[in-house]
Amino acid sequence: MTVQADVSAAPGRTEARAPIAWRPAGIVVAVVSAIQAVFLGGYGLSADELYFRMLGDRPGWGYTDQPAALPLLAKFGSVVFGDSAWGIRVPALLCGAAVLVLLAAIVAELGGGRRAQLLALIAVASSPFGWGVGHFLLTTSADMVVWCAVVLFTLRALLRGDGKWWIHAGITCGLGLYVKYMVLLLPVVWLASIALLGPRSAFRDRRLYLGMALGLVIGLPSLLYQVTHGWPQFEMAEALGREEGAENRSLFLTNMIVMLGPAVVPVWISGVVGLFRWTSWRPVRSLAPAFLVALALVLLVQGGRADYTAGFLLALVAAGAVVADRWMTRARWRPAVLFGLVGLLAAPQFLLAMPVLPEEVFARYPVASLSVETVGWPAMARQVGDVYKGLPAGERNRAVVLTENFGEAGALHLYGKEHGLPAVYSGHNELHNWGPPPESADVVIAVGLSRDTFAGWRQCDVAARYDNGVGLEASKEQGREILVCRGRTQSWQQWWPALRRLGGY
Repeated sequence: MTVQADVSAAPGRTEARAPIAWRPAGIVVAVVSAIQAVFLGGYGLSADELYFRMLGDRPGWGYTDQPAALPLLAKFGSVVFGDSAWGIRVPALLCGAAVLVLLAAIVAELGGGRRAQLLALIAVASSPFGWGVGHFLLTTSADMVVWCAVVLFTLRALLRGDGKWWIHAGITCGLGLYVKYMVLLLPVVWLASIALLGPRSAFRDRRLYLGMALGLVIGLPSLLYQVTHGWPQFEMAEALGREEGAENRSLFLTNMIVMLGPAVVPVWISGVVGLFRWTSWRPVRSLAPAFLVALALVLLVQGGRADYTAGFLLALVAAGAVVADRWMTRARWRPAVLFGLVGLLAAPQFLLAMPVLPEEVFARYPVASLSVETVGWPAMARQVGDVYKGLPAGERNRAVVLTENFGEAGALHLYGKEHGLPAVYSGHNELHNWGPPPESADVVIAVGLSRDTFAGWRQCDVAARYDNGVGLEASKEQGREILVCRGRTQSWQQWWPALRRLGGY
């Protein structure tokens, strides 16, 4: 069922804005946040979250693979709310709530009343994407807050003809440069679309350029980090494209459908149609072609990750909810049908995104790919700790731990202390820049690395094989070797460059 935009039913220009339905919207946000809070500590931290927590111990203006904000948020959560999965994820919970509030404001700005706002909120909040944004502390969590705010401010600038909102949008983009550089995609493609479709009067407003200037000034330290470090983000994007690009592109359409759920697809498609057809939305119709251009750029240039389009999809869901509200008004049975379709998928989508099942059940039926990363890290630390304790006493003070990826490094950094593990090193992404172990370290406990990596060493033995303890065969780490290697034949400074690896977990 595709909800068609009805031009004759479109609200007039003077009727475009509607009040935000604070009470029903607040109830939805409160209920969703309460459910998320219950499961916030479920399973454990993901590889990215463990990495962010580790980077948070060394704050900076940027890192090899990302800007500065997420490690700071992870550090904030661990210090204020507790150094646990629950505490570290509280900032994600707040981001998820903020996204829903901004979404309601976007619907209201487009003329959607109480029912339209509720439809948009329920559709997004009950989707795998909505649950995930408020649960896992990922770049997407904070990035969606930035995107929704920029969309809201831009809509207000165009629909109200009030240039002060360009300043707000520019400031928000500047702050967004500390979260994810992809935020620049939104103003670039949208302003280009405005130049083609109008209203071109926006470019005569000096406050647009003031907003741009303020955004650049605010985001300058993040950009300067890139300049002074040889633009590592481009190198990182190229590495991710080689590693994941083909698979991401092959699954792009499927992932777009699954992200917000099949029942919501007709809603955001109707948002695209409505932006083109409704006369009252003529000042903001440029959003629709901007979305289509962004799709092409993500597919051709940015490695084909469907979640890079999520900010646009949320805006289109908001527009589609207004269109759907007009469609529901024309027959009493239609609201039950549309809300019923959205609600029908709420339960399975909840299971897809949240750590609801016991770990043993989840191990047999792993329904969420990201949740697979969260199971078994304490078991890894315990097993590596056993290997360390099994070393001769004279070798323990000369031993270090070396991991293949940042997830393993972050897990052993967090859980290794209770097992007395020595310092953890890795050549993955930013951790390579932290440098090699000291030259005095001539015994290595290697996690996830193959024996071929240590081909020049005199001795390298398999001490154990990792077992997550719940039989989760889908885990990337399951069955990996834990090695003990001795007899380094090169200095760490000579050998360290060969261990550098860029890419995802």
